[in-house]
Formats: sequence, structure tokens, C-alpha cells
Amino acid sequence: MTGETDNAGKNADKLNDNLAKVEELSQRLIQALAARKPANPTLNAPPPELFVKAAQSYWSEMLENPGRIYEQQLEYWGKSVRHFLDAQQMLIRGAPVIEEEFDPLAGDRRFANPLWNSHPYFRYIKQQYALNSQAIQRALDEIDEDLPEKDRKRLDYFARQIIDMMSPTNFLGTNPDALERAVATEGESLVKGLENLIADLEANNGELVVRLADDSAFELGRNIATTPGEVVYRNRMMELIQYAPATSEVHATPLVIFPPWINKYYILDLKPENSLVKWITEQGYTLFMVSWVNADASYADVGLEDYIEEGFLTAIREVRAITGENQVNAVGYCIGGTTLHLALALMARRGDKSVKSATFFTALTDFSDQGEFTPFLQDDFIEGIEAEVAAQGVLRAFIMGRTMSFLRSRDLVYQPAVRHYMMGETPPAFDLLYWNGDGSNLPGRMTMQYLRGLCQRNEFVEGGFDLCGERLHISDVKIPLVSVACETDHIAPWKDCYRGFRQTGSKDRTFIVSESGHIAGIVNPPAKKKYGHFTNDDLSGDAETWLAGATRHEGSWWPRWEVWLARRSGRMVPARVPGDSDHKPLTPAPGTYVRHKATS
Repeated sequence: MTGETDNAGKNADKLNDNLAKVEELSQRLIQALAARKPANPTLNAPPPELFVKAAQSYWSEMLENPGRIYEQQLEYWGKSVRHFLDAQQMLIRGAPVIEEEFDPLAGDRRFANPLWNSHPYFRYIKQQYALNSQAIQRALDEIDEDLPEKDRKRLDYFARQIIDMMSPTNFLGTNPDALERAVATEGESLVKGLENLIADLEANNGELVVRLADDSAFELGRNIATTPGEVVYRNRMMELIQYAPATSEVHATPLVIFPPWINKYYILDLKPENSLVKWITEQGYTLFMVSWVNADASYADVGLEDYIEEGFLTAIREVRAITGENQVNAVGYCIGGTTLHLALALMARRGDKSVKSATFFTALTDFSDQGEFTPFLQDDFIEGIEAEVAAQGVLRAFIMGRTMSFLRSRDLVYQPAVRHYMMGETPPAFDLLYWNGDGSNLPGRMTMQYLRGLCQRNEFVEGGFDLCGERLHISDVKIPLVSVACETDHIAPWKDCYRGFRQTGSKDRTFIVSESGHIAGIVNPPAKKKYGHFTNDDLSGDAETWLAGATRHEGSWWPRWEVWLARRSGRMVPARVPGDSDHKPLTPAPGTYVRHKATS
């Protein structure tokens, strides 16, 4: 008995020591928050007018049918009282759990702990959370149909954010997993979690950007972005990497990839086993990659025309000079693909035939359906971005990263935050998530051109987009094309990619839909045998018609695309080493631009 008492005393002492450390860390927390340079407040929430409009619409509908609101309220009250009585019975009498006819949170990983069903306190909280979530969703469903569709989508998005944010798993006092961990570790998990929180705030100048991967586990050029090559050209916009050959012969026509500049290029060169870059060189191609500069305030006036002239067209010119070939094949990924479309339209206007064929990975050109981005493409939000870039010169990386993350807030914000800050866990050593956190700033002028001209006014597929002294239209693009979209992509939905792709002027078009999402559907090496893909040569109908007639194929789309590419890549020639007499290697891959970190 004495030994148990001593152990209990030691555990209590350790718990008190850890709680004292929490007090000490609070000072660091205050200092970290003091360094914060917040974004324009318009970017944090919709204007009050949206909620006023929604409330008016809701009450208008209810006044026409008052019986409905009474019925709903009585149902809500009845279930709330029943949940309370159930909890009382379990506490007082030890009564067995009364199973509900339907549990809307069944299978939700957030509520996997058995205490959510067996403990009266946690069970009651879970039931009320589910009931409140249903009430919010029902209120949205009851809003009058006269409310504009864009406003309805915005309300749905922000209501979903509220529901996810108010989950009891996000708060220490109502999260059994976090409480159990705190007791089991004598409070050490809370200390570690607070240290993690402060470290994330300090790393982002006071902005809370939840770290998804263990930064210390990766080093560019050592265990990520390791395919050998050399930077053979550099200007203020980009570094051009030429990769070392992996075969004794290569196709004569070189291949140049234009990645997005929202993130870094090495999503296509993570680990050797999932590197598209490494795989392409092993198929016998001279491969070049553009690594974009991470913009700072000095790039405020850089626009899409600068990316095209000093990026796309310059890279193509230098690749031709290094290889001695008249033409190249080009690839554009995400916004890199959108801008490649613009560059190709410009080249067509100028009579420039330097590109033999082009491939697009998850590239949007038709923005007539704004989809999940509807909340962020309305004037009030865009005006907030306009004020932000006017003040900062750039759209800071954390704003774009935050926007993308909150589209999947449960998986990319709240659950990582719970594990990291309340459970005290170290983020996983996951290469894709490490890349996801390595964002880039966007030049102010370019940001507004993209949001206003392309996303809002949809000029490239409608009246034409004025750039570089020309009015560019997607129908100007007539070279052989292939587009790879992803079945569950929420950033560039495949149906939207298809709709834009059909409006090109090319008669040689191939469309492929890969299973999975924006990243996993593209970074899908054949050796994994994980995701399949769909093909259909008939592009005459709409997206639903295309899919209905499509054939599903097992495995990665990479080999199918390589067959298409090989037919357009010429004869085999001796392999080329990086650079030439006029393009001396400047530094080994992955270069220097990729190492520049965005600042908050």
C-alpha cells in the first residue's frame, strides 16, 4: 500500500512539473503570436450580408410553412432531452447503453474511441454534436430556392467549416484520446503538444500553419529530389534543370516539364520509387524541368506574360539550343498546364512551331463551373486578395495553403492539429506532405490576372484573353495534345478539365482519367499497381457521355502516355549529357531556387 502511495505521489509530482512547463511555454507562445502579420481580414470569413441574406431567405420559407419549423424544433428538443436522460441513467443506475436506430457518426475515425459510446459524458457530447450538425444542414436545405446558387454554395462551404471546427474532438476537455494520453504520460503529451504548436507558429511568423510532415526527415538532394542532373540555365523567373541520361540512347526530341509555381517542382521527383522524373529518363528521353523562383515583394509587378516570355518560351528556346533540335515536347501540370495552354496559343498566333506536342496534367482552362472554389472566387474575397497583394507585393504562401487545406479541413487541418498539439505526436515522415508544406508566394500582378481574367471572367475560352500583345483563345491550340485528369480531384475536377480540353483546336487529342486525386492520380508509378485509369477516343459528347463509353484499365497511365509520347519523339540518338559549351552546368539538381522558403 505504501509503495502504491509513493508511486501515485511521484506521478502527481511529474504531472505538476509538466503543467508548470506549460506555464513557461506560454511566454514563448505570446512572443510567437506577437510576430504575426495577419492577412487581410476579408480573407477569413464571408461578409455579414451573406448570412443576413440567408436568414431572410430561411425565415421567408418558414413563414410560408410555419408548421415545418415547429416540427423541426420539437424533434430537436425531444432528441436533446432524450440524450440527456440516457446520460443520467447511465451515470446514476449504471444502465446499459441504449443503441440509437441510426448513428450518423458511425465509421467516423474521429469517434473511434470506445468511450464515445460507453461513457455517459462523451456519449452525450457526441450525440449532441451529431444532432447540432444535422440541424445546421437541415436549415441550409430549407433555405428558399430564390437564393442565388453561388450564395448557396458559399453558405454550404462555411457551414461545413463551422461543423468541422466545432467537433468535440478538437477540444481537450471533450477528446477522450487526448485526455487519456495526458494522464498516461503525466501531462508530457500536453507539453510536447504545446512545443509543437509554438514551433509551428515560430516557423510561420505567428501564423498557425499546421505542419503535416516531419521537416527534419527530408533534405532536398539527399533523400528527396535526388534524380541526378544539372541546372543548365537560370534567369530571374526559373532555373532549367537537365537530367542525366539513364539509357545509352534517347529519343531525339527532348521533353520539358513546366510544373506549377504554387508549389515546388519536386512533386514529380520525390523518392526514387515514385519519381516520374526518374521513370521518364529510364524510358530513354532527354528530360528538362523548370524550377520556378519563389517570388518575394520585388516580383510584385510580374505577370503571366513574364512567366510565358521568360519562363515557358525561354525554356523552350534554351532546350532547343542545348539539344540542337527544332522542336520539343512539353508538359504542364496544374497552373503550369493552364499557362502552357496560353503559351501555345501565343506561339500559334506568332507562327512559332517549336512545340511538337503537349501534355497536360490536371490543367483547367474552362472556369465556367467554379465548383468547390466558388466561395473564394466572389468579388468580396478577390477584393481582399487584391488588398493583400497591394500591401505585400505577393500572395503569401500560407494564404494559398490555408485555402487549399480548408477544402479538406477535417483531414488537413483539424485531425493533424489534434495529433500534433493535443496528443503531442511528431508529424509523420511523409514525402508528399513535406512537399505540400513547402509552398511558394505568388506575384501580385500574376495573381490578379489569373483570378480576374481566367477564373472569374473565363476569358481564355470565351471572348479571348489579352496577353503579350495578342488576344489568346484556347481554339488557337492545334498541335497534338493529351490531357490527364484525376477522378477524385477537387482542385481541378476532371469534368472541368474535359470541358476545356474539348475546346482546343487540335484534331489529335487524347483524354485520360486516372483514378485518385490531384496528386496521387498523377504520381502513380506502374510498380505500385495501385490506381487504374480510363480511356475513350470519342470526345464528341459531354463528360458523362465520355465516361459512360470509357474503358477502365488496370494500373498506371504512365506506360500508355509513354507510348503516345514515343510516337512523337523521333528517332533514337546517343544519350546527351547535361549542358553544352554555351550552357555550362551551374549547380547540381535540384538547384538553388527550390531551396528558397516562402515567408509569412
